[in-house]
Amino acid sequence: MKWNVLLLLLSFTTITNAQLRKAKIITNYGSIIIELYDGTPLHRDNFVKLADQHFFDSLLFHRVIKGFVTQAGDPVSKNASDTATLGDGDLGYTVPAEIFPEKYFHKRGAVGMARDENPEKASSACQFYIVQGKLANDSTFIKAKARTNGYEIPEAHQTVYRTVGGIPHLDSRYTVFGEVIKGMDVVDKIAAVATDTNDRPKKEVRIKTIRMIN
Repeated sequence: MKWNVLLLLLSFTTITNAQLRKAKIITNYGSIIIELYDGTPLHRDNFVKLADQHFFDSLLFHRVIKGFVTQAGDPVSKNASDTATLGDGDLGYTVPAEIFPEKYFHKRGAVGMARDENPEKASSACQFYIVQGKLANDSTFIKAKARTNGYEIPEAHQTVYRTVGGIPHLDSRYTVFGEVIKGMDVVDKIAAVATDTNDRPKKEVRIKTIRMIN
């Protein structure tokens, strides 16, 4: 990704109403409900702000890799041609990293923010992904340790990765700020669509709306 990184200090209003911490993503493949973590307030509040502004409406899931992630939030995707290469669009700012892998990790259903290769690991303002993942084994954790510069996956998390699935090599590298609480069957449907060489679905997978719900 080739975003122009401009790291800003964000001053979003703190959300105190717990009812505002769940979001419903309505797509042309069905609905997904995610819960946002209080432990990542900058990402939570940024996502809520964009949802309240209806920013996500009509955007595509522009990057879909079966057994890995479904990714959306590129503003360019709203009116993109069928042949456009997507994934570089953003909003001109980043969200400071809130990476707490001992608590929030890349299990199946985790919701994280994409980023470029900036050394602070700051997140995109708007591009998010949902983990589909796959079941892990011993080899998975050996490779994950190498790719995370030695981060040791906790035993409890290893159990989840072995039995539920996920993407352990992303832990300690990207901010996880929520998880799917309903609609993983929809994520699986999206993950199964045919894609082109850039991992863009050949048939549109479009977000109709994202709204905060009670």
